[in-house]
Amino acid sequence: MGSAFCEARITAAWQKCQTRPADTAGAANVGIMARARQEASVPSVRLSDGTLARVVPSAFGGGWELDVDGTPQSHVDLDDPTHLHFEYVARMGAVIDRLRMPGQPLTAIHLGAGALTIPRYIEATRPGSRQQVVELEPALWDIVRENLPLPRGASIRVRIGDARETLGRLPAALVGAADLVVSDVYSGAQTPAHLTTVEFFTEAARFLAPDGVLLVNVADGAGLAFARREVATVQAVLENVIVLAEVQTLKGRRFGNLVIAASRAPLPTEWLPRLMAAGPHPAKVAEGRELDDFARGARVATDADATPSPKPSASVFTR
Repeated sequence: MGSAFCEARITAAWQKCQTRPADTAGAANVGIMARARQEASVPSVRLSDGTLARVVPSAFGGGWELDVDGTPQSHVDLDDPTHLHFEYVARMGAVIDRLRMPGQPLTAIHLGAGALTIPRYIEATRPGSRQQVVELEPALWDIVRENLPLPRGASIRVRIGDARETLGRLPAALVGAADLVVSDVYSGAQTPAHLTTVEFFTEAARFLAPDGVLLVNVADGAGLAFARREVATVQAVLENVIVLAEVQTLKGRRFGNLVIAASRAPLPTEWLPRLMAAGPHPAKVAEGRELDDFARGARVATDADATPSPKPSASVFTR
């Protein structure tokens, strides 16, 4: 004979009934209660748009994840900030490794904070770097600061505000001085329209040093219509552009992230094989004629006609 009981998962707000032998029901209930207490203790905060941000242990590769309404926003390994778990972040890291001399401090501006994975990486690999980070949600920064503290002594200044508006309030000394500007801004799972336009990228590019690099995280799916438009838009601002992505993503066969790297100065040709070798694999770097063909026919996005990035299906985040 068996006895039936119902297992409640608090964070998923659903119930699943199953049958267990009577002599194991007590132990199972203890396990359920322990999991419920653990889930209830997960640091969380309601953001201004009603979404729920949580800092949860990562089930993949150790460390922690910042999750907003089921969308993984960031992965942080406090014991090893050089561990870049998300593929697109690792591709950004590979580009950053090519800037200046190895270990040389950088001046960097990050639009979109998340859990500050890239600022932490730069601090770990290039101590003494000066970094400005812009985050829209003060509650998000609070939960990250309290649960995933930054390294002591890190020169990382976090400013609260809209990324585009805050660019206009950054110190004048930063104009023309940044080795790196990173645009990785998401509201939920989408980039807001006003942060995808030629006007926005023109403003961001003002802060680049003559050989500074702009990195843009672009998420798109089948057909890559949004990504093609973003490439064309960045090309209208900065002459030298490459794109890094997983092979199937760049072919438009699955939803994923593409990293645009752009500069006024030519990107060194020796970067390409090194970026390919850095992975994650299978890796692809598109440049030159291939990239021109990729963006051909795509309209430059302007403030008058821009749209947010496409919203992925929930299955994208099922791992």
